[in-house]
Amino acid sequence: MNCLFPILFTTAKRSNRRLIARPTGKRSNPSKSLLLNLSLWLLPAVLTATPTVAAERIYASYAVLERSISISALEAFAKEGKIDEDLAGYAQYAAPEQLEQLREILLTRVDLSPVTISQFLYTQQGETLLKRLGQVIQTGARQEGEFAIRSALILAAADPEGLTLLSVLRKFPTESIRIDLQSVQRIARQLQQAINQTNLAIALVDRLSTTEAASQPGFGGIPVAVDPGSSEFPVALGGQLDLWRAGPFTSEVKSIEITIRNAQIPTAITDERIFPVDIYLPQQPTRQAAPVIVISHGLGSDRKTFQYLATHLASYGFVVAVPQHPGSDARLLQALISGTASDVAEPTEFVYRPLDVKYLLDTLTQLEQTDPQLRGRLNLQQVGVLGQSFGGYTSLALAGAPINFDQLRQDCDQSSESWNISLLLQCRAAELPATVQYDLSDERVKAVIAINPINSSTLGQESMSKIQVPVMLVAGSGDTAAPALPEQIQPFTWLTAPEKYLVVMNGGTHFSTLAEADGGAGVVPIPSDVIGPAPAQARRYISALSLAFFKTHIAGDPQYRPYLRASYAEAISREPLSLSLIESLTETQLNEALNRR
Repeated sequence: MNCLFPILFTTAKRSNRRLIARPTGKRSNPSKSLLLNLSLWLLPAVLTATPTVAAERIYASYAVLERSISISALEAFAKEGKIDEDLAGYAQYAAPEQLEQLREILLTRVDLSPVTISQFLYTQQGETLLKRLGQVIQTGARQEGEFAIRSALILAAADPEGLTLLSVLRKFPTESIRIDLQSVQRIARQLQQAINQTNLAIALVDRLSTTEAASQPGFGGIPVAVDPGSSEFPVALGGQLDLWRAGPFTSEVKSIEITIRNAQIPTAITDERIFPVDIYLPQQPTRQAAPVIVISHGLGSDRKTFQYLATHLASYGFVVAVPQHPGSDARLLQALISGTASDVAEPTEFVYRPLDVKYLLDTLTQLEQTDPQLRGRLNLQQVGVLGQSFGGYTSLALAGAPINFDQLRQDCDQSSESWNISLLLQCRAAELPATVQYDLSDERVKAVIAINPINSSTLGQESMSKIQVPVMLVAGSGDTAAPALPEQIQPFTWLTAPEKYLVVMNGGTHFSTLAEADGGAGVVPIPSDVIGPAPAQARRYISALSLAFFKTHIAGDPQYRPYLRASYAEAISREPLSLSLIESLTETQLNEALNRR
């Protein structure tokens, strides 16, 4: 998911990267809307009031042992570098660089408004996170601290110095804060285990990719050399294409609007749905029917996020259609902030999104017969879909993987024990009526790419194994929103499709492949440390590999197949974002690697 959670809870730095956000009139749950609007109405009074109680000390307990430190000591250290007697007992055990890191952590500012914080913390996902934090961070009376944490975050965001860890501690509305170190230790073990398991899985993919590449010299016999004009990528010799470079055609963009009527939506889902679509048409010298690629954006993005990729694919002769999914697009952020939405995404989005694409294809079929600009130009029996995050789920559902309610019930009952943050979104699908038949697949879709998809619970092994068209899963080793191991690497072992590919960007994050959108109203910055290293490099990887994949499996052009091999990934791989590609990985291989000590 192009998730809001990492944006809201990471240590933010100013960045020129942007997501577009526009207002929406989407209806929300009445009871929650009342609570949200009441909280916002009272917010100005809350923010201008002086708290009658503010935390003075932090108590850290471990079983029967307990130590404390004053918040004023932490403040003096953070702002002035002073270590008083209260802090000296702890500082003697820390190295100078660790103390400097502590100062940075205490003072790093997150640029979020109190209204934005308030709106998110009253969503179901925000409340879930608060409840889990409240089990570890408690009030002085040893009560769970979820309500106190929410109050402290909102008040700290309104502080003139901004939202920092220090300001949150200062605004905590009880005389003391208690931290359960046993719970912290348990969480740390869980997180460390997840990190270790992911590292083992990534190392396995790297080894397999290196082994495959060794048997494919010059990526299928195509010699390579370093481009003298670029330190990042090689070029293919012998007249072969450089797949990250623009193709021979320019493109024009045709924008349309699609309406899905009530009668076309499954029982129990009754809203009319209207959404815009941009169609990228290659300007070829002769009029011919071209294969169609659909790009599905992630949660919190819009149809401009992958504009670079749509333009690239169109330059090689594909017609590219990019819908904007209402209810899970960038306008949702503005809706949360303005109080007209009360959740990060409604459960119905798991049904609506694939339906958007199905009815888009139906609409294009009609327009291909009636619109002079489109007549004779679309091959709608050879369709490819590429999606990122929530869009990755969308592409897999269209490829034949149904919503797996049994898996959702099993995983979501245990979600409080998992630190896979994507479950906060995936478990919303469990609220859908399970008795309704959701026909989300489309036979016109002949191949799909899923970048950072969320699918471990919404689809699971049973549903993923039903996909029989070519599939490429793309993972980032540094993805904390849709972690690589549970959401891409393990699901790759569930695929039974005869042609499948797993691509791993070492150092890639959930946001690596996104680009700054052109135009639009209100914007929300994406912190640079969330985007990760070398995003331009990540976009080149995706441009090259998606072109090779769709040329091979949608356009049926065999000269592109060598570019879907490990040797090609190795040839274009560059630090700090190295690339691995494999075509085979069994569950046994993965389990053996994860169980190594």
